[in-house]
Amino acid sequence: MKRFYYILVLAGALFVSGTLQAQEEATETQQQARRSPRASRGEREVKNDNGLPELTVRAQDMNERMTQEIGNARWMRVIYRQIDLTKEQNAPLYYPVRPMNGQMNLFSVIFQLLSENKIKVYEYLDGYEQFDDTHLVNFKELLDRFYILYEEVPSKTGGEPMFVINESDVPSEDVRSYYVKEAWYFDQNNSVFDVKTLAICPILTSNGDMGETTMPMFWLPYENIRPYIRTSYIMTSNVNNAMTFTMDDYFRRRMFDGEIIKTQNLMNQPLQAYCPTPDSLKREQERIEGQLVAFEKSLWLQPDTAQVVDAKADKKARKASVRGNSGATASSASKEKTVKTKAPKAERSAPVKSVRRRR
Repeated sequence: MKRFYYILVLAGALFVSGTLQAQEEATETQQQARRSPRASRGEREVKNDNGLPELTVRAQDMNERMTQEIGNARWMRVIYRQIDLTKEQNAPLYYPVRPMNGQMNLFSVIFQLLSENKIKVYEYLDGYEQFDDTHLVNFKELLDRFYILYEEVPSKTGGEPMFVINESDVPSEDVRSYYVKEAWYFDQNNSVFDVKTLAICPILTSNGDMGETTMPMFWLPYENIRPYIRTSYIMTSNVNNAMTFTMDDYFRRRMFDGEIIKTQNLMNQPLQAYCPTPDSLKREQERIEGQLVAFEKSLWLQPDTAQVVDAKADKKARKASVRGNSGATASSASKEKTVKTKAPKAERSAPVKSVRRRR
């Protein structure tokens, strides 16, 4: 009996001590939460050590809902543009060249995601892009092809090896331009005329014995990179230093300045193939831009300016004729009135016969 009593006392003591310890830990956690400032909306997202956000289920669902479906488009034209990052309007995608204060340029973000195997890129094919497993680009082959120094570390679990790359060896400074493939389309079912960014291609610039050469690296479908750059804020103005836009806003709002280098055609010819001179190339680019604007205007009912001008001219003519007729009638009426009231001189000088004299 005494042994059973001792067991009950010991169990009660252990239960009370555990409860007190749990209460102390909860109290300490609450005090730390009070002392630490509240995280903003952007800081609430799960991020790794490199500053890139981890994709949550909500982020993946948001990316699917933001995808523009162009399968029902009754009219579509695919345009290839080249974005020169040395221009001031395109500089937000280039600076900072090296990661600084948690900020990275577009290629640094792409390269970091590639090294972590979070996105897939495909071989560069001029005009015949295929985003399938056959044309996938292996990360190690990419490093060897563009002479990027790395250190291969075998995995402890026996899986794929890891690649250690110094920050100074990442060629983010040498990627000075991008190809952007976009589709201008009209969806008749939804009455929508819009532009969709299909893919981007970084272009590596290198200086050698033959001078400056450019090499397109790979095609990256924009929908693969959009969930990650949707939270990458950039500074878009030298006057306003507030970072109010993201890289995704920069592409969706078409804030970049890109020149047309090619349109999708049956012969797969770029503009330079039939525009040998800079002047002819400029005229062709302006002509294509004008065609896109003209097609958008033709979709909606526009007032006929010629008829409007003719109507205004007819209205003015009618007013002028009414004024002229009223003036002419008034003058003729006044003339008639003067003629009637004015007696001729002969009648005024002739004697007037009286009735009394006849008697």
